[in-house]
Amino acid sequence: MYEYGDWQTRAAAQRFITTALIDAKAQPVQNTFDCINPASGKLLAQVAACGAAEVDLAVQAARRSFNQGHWSRSHPRERQAKLLKLAELILQQRDELALLDSLNMGKPVMDAWNFDVPGASGVFRWYAESLDKLYGEVAPTAPDALATITREPLGVVAAVVPWNFPLDMAAWKLAPALAAGNSVVLKPAEQSPFSALRLGELALEAGIPEGVLNVVPGLGEQAGKALGLHADVDGLAFTGSTEVGKYFMQYSGQSNLKQIWLECGGKSANLIFADAQDLDLAAEKAAFGIFFNQGEVCSANSRLLVERKIYDEFIERLMEKAKQWQPGDPLNPQSAAGAIVDNKQTERIMAFIDHAQKEGAQLICGGKQLTINGSNNFIEPTIFSGVLPNHRLCCEEVFGPVLAVTPFDTEEQALQLANNSIYGLAASLWTDDFNRAHRVARQLQAGTVSVNTVDALDTAVPFGGFKQSGFGRDLSLHSFAKYTQLKTTWFQLR
Repeated sequence: MYEYGDWQTRAAAQRFITTALIDAKAQPVQNTFDCINPASGKLLAQVAACGAAEVDLAVQAARRSFNQGHWSRSHPRERQAKLLKLAELILQQRDELALLDSLNMGKPVMDAWNFDVPGASGVFRWYAESLDKLYGEVAPTAPDALATITREPLGVVAAVVPWNFPLDMAAWKLAPALAAGNSVVLKPAEQSPFSALRLGELALEAGIPEGVLNVVPGLGEQAGKALGLHADVDGLAFTGSTEVGKYFMQYSGQSNLKQIWLECGGKSANLIFADAQDLDLAAEKAAFGIFFNQGEVCSANSRLLVERKIYDEFIERLMEKAKQWQPGDPLNPQSAAGAIVDNKQTERIMAFIDHAQKEGAQLICGGKQLTINGSNNFIEPTIFSGVLPNHRLCCEEVFGPVLAVTPFDTEEQALQLANNSIYGLAASLWTDDFNRAHRVARQLQAGTVSVNTVDALDTAVPFGGFKQSGFGRDLSLHSFAKYTQLKTTWFQLR
């Protein structure tokens, strides 16, 4: 395993891809944007800022490759073999891909190495292995007819992914979209384009045909908007803020009514009942649920609801666990947390902390902005108690290491507090009463409910939200619904 100095040496020598990848070629782009390392404030590279012209070239390449059929009409086992090869290549480049994501958005390099890169590889492998196990349907018709129901690829799919898990979120979209036979235009977040561009290179190395995967870095209001409005994009999958998700819905209506699949913001509740036996584990997981990845997680358990009779005891345990999440240099393997993605997000989080105190919430842990290696993009793990349901901290997504804690007295009150949100991405609850666990889980308005853990996740189960957290599902076989369309073929027999 690499030591701190090893990662620093590798970072100094790291190559960055800075051009768009369109039709298997590096595409020169006149405009660029600066890609900054948030942990140092230093410029990493100037990256191509694709606009409508480059997006159009990428969509044309994707359409051309789809119509040629080398991928879209290939045998499922041929696609399977190449996606398995891509999964293998991702693991072979584990060090580089982990480093790219760490340098780009500030996460601890060991988190990317331990979780993100093998996770992305595993997603490609899972969907590849599913391809020769999917079957169509035969409808129950009269004896003189045969009706088949098949799933066919959409065509050209746009994937717009966020900066908090750059490689993983790309894999969540690309693996099922490519497995289904689509051609894809991937737009990474401007804060974190490097692993997506490297992934495009690896896809070509794995044998995925030219034009099937195109990568267009750029600003959201330019490249992202151009994809949303493009009349030859058949479907668009997005992970990001609810605000931007609503824009994509508008773009669809203004263009060709392309299918839009959204995974948006969250304000997930974590309910701790007094009958939970292992409060130490619950406190440990509660801290993980909000402080992992600097709190930059769409499903972060950012609202903690604790039954009043154990409230003081639990808060003491939680504050002790929070000490383990102090931020540090992301390249130091000992750092549990890293840097916030950029100055803008850091300022936004600090504004939430300031406003929460003005509203009367009690700051009981953290709350300070730190300077490490000359960068101010580090924030202590922060906990507020006594947060009221109408407080901004209880209603709006912070996307940072800030936890709002509120007591409750009854199960009914806990449910009311938990469901009092425009979001519904995830929820957690802790209880040793099986009946309560089942009863409460059924009533929580969230796409994933974790019982006696937090943020449960696996490739085999769907991930997505209720309400303004979006619709559609990533992961599992259910995600094929986003990237395929049903066709009925009726044979009249004679």
